[in-house]
Amino acid sequence: MSGRTFFALAAILIFGTSLAGCQKVAREACPSDKRCLEEGNGQEPNSLNPQIATTVAEAAILREVFEGVYTDAADGSPMLGVADQAQTSPDGLTWTFHLRPETWSDGQPVTARDFVYAYQRMLDPKTGSSYAYLLYILKNAQGINSGTPTGPLGAVALDDHTLQLTLEHPASYLPELLKHQAFFPIPAHSVEVLHDHWADPGKIVSNGAYTLSEWKLGDYVRLEKNPRYRDADKLCFDRVDFAPTNDPIAAERRVLRGELDLSNSIQSNRVPRLRGDPKSAPFVHTYPYLNSGYLIFNIKDVAPLKDVRVRQAISMAIDRQFITDKLLRAGQIPTTSYVPHGIAGYLPKDAPHPAPYWDAWPLERRQAEARRLLAQAGYSTAHPLKLELKTINGGGTLVTAQSYQADLRSVGVNIDFRQEDGAVVFESFNLRDFQLGATGWVADYNDPMTFLNLMKSDTGQQNYGDYNNPAYDALLKAADNEPDATKRAGDMARAEQMILNDAVIAPILTGVSLNLVNPGVKGWVDNDADIHPVRYLCRNDAPRPVSQPAR
Repeated sequence: MSGRTFFALAAILIFGTSLAGCQKVAREACPSDKRCLEEGNGQEPNSLNPQIATTVAEAAILREVFEGVYTDAADGSPMLGVADQAQTSPDGLTWTFHLRPETWSDGQPVTARDFVYAYQRMLDPKTGSSYAYLLYILKNAQGINSGTPTGPLGAVALDDHTLQLTLEHPASYLPELLKHQAFFPIPAHSVEVLHDHWADPGKIVSNGAYTLSEWKLGDYVRLEKNPRYRDADKLCFDRVDFAPTNDPIAAERRVLRGELDLSNSIQSNRVPRLRGDPKSAPFVHTYPYLNSGYLIFNIKDVAPLKDVRVRQAISMAIDRQFITDKLLRAGQIPTTSYVPHGIAGYLPKDAPHPAPYWDAWPLERRQAEARRLLAQAGYSTAHPLKLELKTINGGGTLVTAQSYQADLRSVGVNIDFRQEDGAVVFESFNLRDFQLGATGWVADYNDPMTFLNLMKSDTGQQNYGDYNNPAYDALLKAADNEPDATKRAGDMARAEQMILNDAVIAPILTGVSLNLVNPGVKGWVDNDADIHPVRYLCRNDAPRPVSQPAR
């Protein structure tokens, strides 16, 4: 998600969105006694169970419905949420949180035991959470998730209002991590009765600023103000509709007509036109974003892709500059690195970063070398390698896929591409039902590990290429246990260099957030996490109460 794990799915924002699905064609009427926000939210959610959800669209809704010990400030940075105090031991391994006297939306108290219960359930293999690995930061969590526990989980309720977490290693980024949906509490009293249906619309009990009141597939997810939320009287909007905006051009028109107040999916190549029109320019919000767009290889199951020469050839043959500057045109940065430059806890933004050995070569030299490597592997323009590329459907993905196709054909690789709905594509990736894939990752937290951990051998589903390198795993373990920030960054840089040398993925670009926001919406703060909680927003015709949400 939000990354942010993720989270979160960068491919939706970087490469385009799906055209499938029904959508509202007019603004939903707002009751006269309420103040309403209509938000375009990319793809339809797959799940609103915080322990199952993985997409950016799902995370945007869930951060309104649930709250962890940390939550999001207006600029996406971590701030205390359910907890009002946090203490850290001198060695950085024990964190103690003192919880506010909060209640669930059904009036039952939120307790430290609800957090412990949530983490235990998240780690239960029967839950099937793709994000369970995020909890490996907790003592003994990995063994519990793998079914080989070596001790109790490092999460204890000292009493109803005191949660203590014991970590496997120090993690200065823990506040960033604890605001992720994987660390939300869940209502034990409801889950134990409803089991896998506890998060169904009409049944879900939550503790955030809003409650889930209705989910009309293809139309909207409707939230209502939670009157039991501690700052309910400070919220501007009584009702929030998250509408799926699978077609970004249709979403653009709806925002400009006033049917939506904002949308998080602009078709990238339309940004220059929108900025050039005085009427639409004030709506456009783009900002450097902690995400990476890249191609993935099915290394385990596709015989030609087991050969590093083939993977390097595919990566080096692609004209990244053409894709960012001529096709997408919204400020995306071409890159051969995986971890976005400027992320916290890493190398200085202007310092040399890990890159493949051919990074500085001109395209002509790269493509000549790609032909040579492919010839060594037995392929040529006369005897081409044939592969299928899976990607999300939409205008943005079509033009980028065609660009890949042309570049790779020139070096002896024939690409057919299959475009499908986002949910179908990512399920294919999870099941390893692909050869090449166009995807991306949004940072779940502001630290390089949110990217690098994806390639660990024990990550599970989200290690799409099934990369398995003990030396890589060892470098990340060393980084986790390195107290010196400079040395830790060096360990992570060596790990990133390793996956670039092994051509586990083909990095293409670092993206930008792409939002359309009605100028009448106030409280919006552009940020590199692209997180914009509704509880900080207001509209000119919906005055915010005098007091502001506590920060």
